[in-house]
Amino acid sequence: MKDHELRYALSNELHARPFPSLKAPSRALFLAFKRPDNAAARDREADRAHLLDLLDRFGAQHPQPDATHYFGAIGLHMLKWESHTEFVSYTLFSDGLAAVPFTGQDFHLFPSDWLEKIPGVRVTSALVRVETLTPETDLEGKLAEWFVSDSVACSHVVDDAAIVASDFRIDTQGHIRMALFARPGTGPSRIGRIVQRLCEIETYKSMSMLGLAMARELNQKMNTVETDLSDLIADMSNEGRPSESTLHSLLKSSADLENLSARASFRFGATRAYEALVAQRIQALREERREGRQTLGEFMMRRFDPAMRTVHSCEARLNRMTERATRAGELLRTRVDVERSAQNQKLLESMDQRADVQLRLQQTVEGLSVVAISYYAINLALYMVGPLGYGLGLSKTWLAALVTPPVIAAVWYAVERIKKRFH
Repeated sequence: MKDHELRYALSNELHARPFPSLKAPSRALFLAFKRPDNAAARDREADRAHLLDLLDRFGAQHPQPDATHYFGAIGLHMLKWESHTEFVSYTLFSDGLAAVPFTGQDFHLFPSDWLEKIPGVRVTSALVRVETLTPETDLEGKLAEWFVSDSVACSHVVDDAAIVASDFRIDTQGHIRMALFARPGTGPSRIGRIVQRLCEIETYKSMSMLGLAMARELNQKMNTVETDLSDLIADMSNEGRPSESTLHSLLKSSADLENLSARASFRFGATRAYEALVAQRIQALREERREGRQTLGEFMMRRFDPAMRTVHSCEARLNRMTERATRAGELLRTRVDVERSAQNQKLLESMDQRADVQLRLQQTVEGLSVVAISYYAINLALYMVGPLGYGLGLSKTWLAALVTPPVIAAVWYAVERIKKRFH
């Protein structure tokens, strides 16, 4: 059988991003960055070159040329690299714990000059500390020491296999702090999946919040456009203002709205996707409340969901304004068409009047033409009947008086015959 050319590539894609395997105690460093503008159309070769620079420093094997993910050892640590639509992420997994929790010193595992050459700006970075939960663990004391009490979210996850906690605040070192307390007997694969979910929740949350920044910017611009649009719609009933002037202003407002829609369509669409991923990753943790503390899902419901509702509201408002401008344009075009129809009616009436005048002039000219033709015809007739009049003793004056009536009658009759032939 002949396979589809993409069969193996697409099948392998489903298995190409394995979860890490971590034992407690251990730690993870997570870093995600993106290009400031037009990140989806960025030069991905620059991202790959940056990865290869890091791998070459540790003599690690290179990924495939078109790979969008990598998982392998660099020195004593395991590196996971992923290239997404808008951002690139690095996760470094290490055994053991730092002497002082969440100092940020672990980021020195990444060379400082390499960090300075990152092709983009940091979206988020996180420190994940994995400890074994024992009866001697002072969990409450550690939560109070590591996190801000009014923001911390803590819950049992994955059938009570572990306890996770985070306040999702940026500490003085510039990182998000996350803690995982695994119960004895929890397998490395399960711990790795939980850590991966925590990193994904933080990443997709941060990417979703980019939509909020755009929504706030657009709301300010839409306030101005909406005021102008309302004034234009109100002026449409003002017959004293020319329709052309109103149409020009309406076209400008419509162009502004289309420009805003073009700028926001990708970001709002991406925000919806990231928001869905955040909800999906939280659901995969299967949270259970711990001693009255808020869960990660409740934290997102109180802090994250309102931001997303603001984004959705801004998107809906922009769509409504665009539709409103479209309807106003249709109404204005209808008004312009009615005015043009009235102008065309007046033009037709004017043309009828001119045609009537032309007809009268034509009739006048026809009468004059009969006289002119008759004048020349009489002169010709006098030459023809002149000898006869001389023989009868008639003067030229009497001869002209006798010839004139029949000549005029003949000319008039000939003109009428010609008119009937053409009409």
